[in-house]
Amino acid sequence: MNNEQIEPQTNRNYKDSVFVDLFAHDETAKENFISLYNALHGTNLDAKTTEVQPVMLEQVLYMKFYNDIAMLVDGKIVVLVEHQSTINENMPFRMLEYIARIYEKITDPKKKFGKSLMKLPMPEFYVFYNGKEDFPSETVMKLSDAFMDLNDNMLNNCDLKNHINNQIFPLEISVKVININVDKENPILQHCKILNEYSEFIEQVKFNIDHKIPDPFTKAIKQSSKNGFLSDYLQRKSTEVQNMLLMEYDYATDIEVQREEAFEKGLSQGEYQAKIETAKNMLLYGDSVEKISKVTSLSIDEIKNLQ
Repeated sequence: MNNEQIEPQTNRNYKDSVFVDLFAHDETAKENFISLYNALHGTNLDAKTTEVQPVMLEQVLYMKFYNDIAMLVDGKIVVLVEHQSTINENMPFRMLEYIARIYEKITDPKKKFGKSLMKLPMPEFYVFYNGKEDFPSETVMKLSDAFMDLNDNMLNNCDLKNHINNQIFPLEISVKVININVDKENPILQHCKILNEYSEFIEQVKFNIDHKIPDPFTKAIKQSSKNGFLSDYLQRKSTEVQNMLLMEYDYATDIEVQREEAFEKGLSQGEYQAKIETAKNMLLYGDSVEKISKVTSLSIDEIKNLQ
């Protein structure tokens, strides 16, 4: 297995979000990620002695920028982290896609055909949310919530019926969703200094945007540096951060416009999001815009925007 450590990367064309850059690619990323890991687990791992291997999958689902983090910690735990400013109830399914591909990436394909049990690093799934919608401080999304209801004729097998009644499913993924908005006062912000400073910085960005302050990103960077939030990081990477924020908020605006259009058409948020995810995957596999439009009922313009 490759023992690659987290190292800074350059010339990424600003495809990262600020969150991902902080915890996956910046020169302080390993230290930041270990701090986050310790806050999540109540541990005291040392960044100097802990092996952390990036196992991210680039451009798997999102087309505009990489916004997921996947780290293999000491070869035993795969921690998948997604940062979002909009709630997506399909995260368990997406995490299922991620972890399957990651296992393919980090394991020897020959071993799965051998007689001996092939040991796998245990996965953990997290979403860090800091959008405007009111959302609990912490909750769990489960893959089983998406399973279709079965009628009694399909449940003649007593064992299957008992399992389903007891909420034990043959396939399950649980994703912990953590609200890191400052006003939610999630305890994790007290235990991870860098995450708290990031949340304070984004709070300043949102305040500037909401109050239509000119050059909101530039001023947020100056204000946060002055207040001691991400000071070193923002001073080192001021221009990169501005470009990453532009990309992030551009993307968020696109999604919001698409959702509003969907609501006008009478679609629920879940139905529309499912169509968007289907369109993204079809684009990934090279299907034509016309074919995708027929399958999803999305307009040609909507699909071209996804491109």
